[in-house]
Amino acid sequence: MADSIRIAVAQSPVTCDPLVNGAAVRDLMAAARETGARLVHFPEGAISGYPSGTEAKQALSGWSIDWTAVQKQLELTARAAADLGLWVVVGSSHRLTPPNRPHNSLYVISDGGQLIGRYDKRRCSHTEITDWYSPGFAPLTFDIDGFRFGSALCIEVNFPELFIEYRELGVDCVLLSSFSEDPVFGVLARGHAAAHNYWVSVSVPAQCSAALPAGVIGPHGSWLDRCPADGTAALACVDLDRTDPSLDIALNKARPWRELARAGRIYEARRVADARSTDRTRF
Repeated sequence: MADSIRIAVAQSPVTCDPLVNGAAVRDLMAAARETGARLVHFPEGAISGYPSGTEAKQALSGWSIDWTAVQKQLELTARAAADLGLWVVVGSSHRLTPPNRPHNSLYVISDGGQLIGRYDKRRCSHTEITDWYSPGFAPLTFDIDGFRFGSALCIEVNFPELFIEYRELGVDCVLLSSFSEDPVFGVLARGHAAAHNYWVSVSVPAQCSAALPAGVIGPHGSWLDRCPADGTAALACVDLDRTDPSLDIALNKARPWRELARAGRIYEARRVADARSTDRTRF
């Protein structure tokens, strides 16, 4: 099992034009590879665009998306992944058979350019589930160099059970892609990282960065690196390092001890039979 892996989290511009989006994604992929990253992580809707705001909702109304262009950009992205030897996790709408609405998805592309999995957003927002998307129902994990990654999308940060599930699945890092300007999402992501002692990568579009810049949170709940909060396309690069002394307590003490605590046996072994314990009606 490797001690470390370098990942890059992208803060790419996300428009309603798949050609513009795809070009921006591949530019950042090349930049990520130059840093030595093994994986680069992109925002929600990074290829297809996302119906956020009045203008985007009007542009995408009735799913007037050029699906041929989306498919082409995904294929070009997969080809670039193979050329660069880089894993890519990128957001896009995933077309279903009409009249079914698409999924809001994350594609996982290997460093050989193969699509090895797709995560479909499970906890869609009220607007999404009413007007835009079909929900998914399964978690997604994948392994690179001895590190296990999980996937989540945007408002799913509000659902602790999904992050508990990923801890139970043994992930080292959750990749959270979002299209949000809510800074509370960053607070919640830090809480999940600290509670479960794993890394959380948060990718947002460049235009959302003033409120919530993209970045990576350590297993201790603190930001390790963040992109600028200035609306520009950028990368934050972090080594997920199991030997980092600053993470020793979180990874090697807190995480295994909390698993014992959740099992409950350490408490059952110390249960006492005492009337003053069972009587809760007196001081």
